[in-house]
Amino acid sequence: MRWSALPPLNTLLPFEATVRHASMTAAARELHVTHGAVSRQIQNLERSLGTSLFERRTRALHPTPQARQLAAVVRDALDQIDAAARQIAPHAPAGPLTLSCEPTLLMRWLIPRLPDLAAKVPDVAVHLSAGGGPVFFERDDIDLAIRRDDFPFPEEASRTRLFAERIGPVCRPDLAAGLTDAAGVSQVTLLHTGTRPQAWDDWRRITGLQAESASQQTLEHFYLTLQAAAAGVGVAIAPYAVARDDLERGQLVAPFGFVPDGTSYHLLGRPSLEQDERVRRLTAWLRTRTSRLDDDSERA
Repeated sequence: MRWSALPPLNTLLPFEATVRHASMTAAARELHVTHGAVSRQIQNLERSLGTSLFERRTRALHPTPQARQLAAVVRDALDQIDAAARQIAPHAPAGPLTLSCEPTLLMRWLIPRLPDLAAKVPDVAVHLSAGGGPVFFERDDIDLAIRRDDFPFPEEASRTRLFAERIGPVCRPDLAAGLTDAAGVSQVTLLHTGTRPQAWDDWRRITGLQAESASQQTLEHFYLTLQAAAAGVGVAIAPYAVARDDLERGQLVAPFGFVPDGTSYHLLGRPSLEQDERVRRLTAWLRTRTSRLDDDSERA
């Protein structure tokens, strides 16, 4: 046999996944098998190599240095096999891509643009999921996620910058006449958002305008504060992306314009989908549409 030192090949996938997750349970979940099946394959591999690959401690599994070295080689080999297979069969796999997006951006920017997505990229099916915060592709069964970079992204995820976050006060047009300076803002109710309670403080810090008000009201999400602002309840701090359509329709105005807050939105993806043609086409569409957010908000 040419490869006389090769261990059983069916042990390598569960082994690599176990090292990567430092957990047989997580490896089993990823491979859609039982914990016992993974455990048996690890034992078979250890018997084949004549050495232990993990230090089994209480409630923890620690790969040995030799295990980490072997897992890295296995991972490289699998990547090469995957790349070769994609060249042979380059067609995109069937089924929709699951895209997670922060709820307000999903409701007020992405969903209204789905007809354009269907027209421009008709053969890429997308399943939308509302979600925010840290991204866990395997746990949450998602392929892509749109997130603001105010927390660490997964190191292994692919990343494409979409647009800069720009924020500013918005209100119903009839309230804007008195909002020519910070003193005018002090006469109206300030609307706060529970998911980003520091938004007004960020705007004050960036602009230097110390807008205060004796009347305050907090709602849970941006889409609720925007609804309240459109109803004339008060003035909300809003990201340009989620207020854009209301501004164009004249339901809201931005008396002080918008300023960058130093963060940006990115499209994050599973590493295994980097070469997926569906992802490339969806990414291209998103970049085309979101580039207008940077251009428009600078003029707003």
